Amino acid sequence: MNSENKTPVRPRPSLFRNWISFIGAVVALGALFSFLLLFISDAVSKFSNPYVSILTYIVVPVFLISGILLAFVGAGWERRRRAHGGQPTSLKMDLDQPHDRRVILTFVSGAIVFLLLSAIGCYNAFNFTESVTFCGEVCHKVMEPEKVAHDHGPHARVSCVECHVGSGVSWFVKSKISGSYQLYAVAFNKYPRPIPTPIKNLRPARETCEECHWPQSFVGNMDRTFNYFQSDASNSPYSIRLLLKIGGSDPRQGPVGGIHWHNLPGNKVEYVATDEARQVIPWVRVTDAKGNVTVFQTARFTNDVAKMDIRTMDCMDCHNRPAHNFLSPEQAVNRAMALNRIDPSIPWIKTNAVYVLVQKYQTEAEATNRIAALLSARYPGDARVQAAIPVVQQIYAWNFFPFMKSSWASYPNDIGHMIWPGCFRCHDGLHQTADKKRTIVNDCNSCHTILAQGAGAELNKLAPAGQPFNHPGGDLDGDNSCTDCHTGGP
Repeated sequence: MNSENKTPVRPRPSLFRNWISFIGAVVALGALFSFLLLFISDAVSKFSNPYVSILTYIVVPVFLISGILLAFVGAGWERRRRAHGGQPTSLKMDLDQPHDRRVILTFVSGAIVFLLLSAIGCYNAFNFTESVTFCGEVCHKVMEPEKVAHDHGPHARVSCVECHVGSGVSWFVKSKISGSYQLYAVAFNKYPRPIPTPIKNLRPARETCEECHWPQSFVGNMDRTFNYFQSDASNSPYSIRLLLKIGGSDPRQGPVGGIHWHNLPGNKVEYVATDEARQVIPWVRVTDAKGNVTVFQTARFTNDVAKMDIRTMDCMDCHNRPAHNFLSPEQAVNRAMALNRIDPSIPWIKTNAVYVLVQKYQTEAEATNRIAALLSARYPGDARVQAAIPVVQQIYAWNFFPFMKSSWASYPNDIGHMIWPGCFRCHDGLHQTADKKRTIVNDCNSCHTILAQGAGAELNKLAPAGQPFNHPGGDLDGDNSCTDCHTGGP
């Protein structure tokens, strides 16, 4: 037989030539487009955003792999179909045919829309993952107390990731390792209530706080007035006007020193805490700008420091609740009365408002109902109290979370020394050098000066050089601390 008369054998069409594989290829190409878009956006960004890596290297690859797998599934389906006598799937398009032209036009238009939606979706997803809503509501529902406090705090416009993660690969990895366990804890109800603090894996404050609050920016003094109402029938007002000696570290702008001496460049303060909350600090080591080292410790501290965790002091050791501060009942009620949101003329309202706030409630709904019932019962028919009830209920909603067992009592606030030891953790007059010749200063005037105190006309009598504290409840024993009486509640 003449070989020239043989009919040429055409190669069989590829097994990937089917609609399932075709759809898989489109999904994979769209995912590849999204990956390149996110990768380039991250590469040209001025600041590294850690959460973009989740989208770029985790979420998008899932779609890419899914598209590839779908293409192979289509190939397998096509192979089985042909094995049972089926003809290869025809994907031919004839542009002379109106039907085929419409199909191609529909496909091209759909592909363009798909790619545009992928780009928009990636951009919006990227922004959403770094939002407070994502951290506080979607991903970390258990963090509701912290989100509420954040929303009503001074850092409400600072997103969670800027402090809790920040930029850089290493801290992103650390946060994700921690987040993996937290995801497990939330999924299987293994998380503690309340959430314990301080956070052990929080990055150094110098890498986060000092993006805005650098030491050279703290200069001079700050004039602050603190308003209080006493727990008596007339809710007697008592205010203290203080000159807080903030200080600074830039000699060109003002005197170097003040409260922020602890964190000035050149100074290094280290300490040992014997409790998880860092409220008991028996040992302190100070290294000044000249390299001189001084160790202070309490008389009862006999532990081997070498075997303990020595922490270098930073912003967070005093400003430990910068974005998630829960007000105590006394603080919140004092503020509301000072702003006339609660009428100070209502007899015993300070005491009664604090009383209803500190009662044990199982849910926020129960608290809302009982606060209204208790105050209404104590002041029947008093319109002033009816106006105050929503304010007290709001105080509870912003500062108490029964489900998470969170409140001001759960989290010490180390600014000041009113209801928590705060400054007095070290500045208590009990930390001395080994030779007893030096003591960590505990003179109130080293941090602030009382310019005026009292009520009414007394507050207009300024004393620029300062005046001794006049305790409104009577003279104090020299060994007393504010925290001995002031607990934040009754």
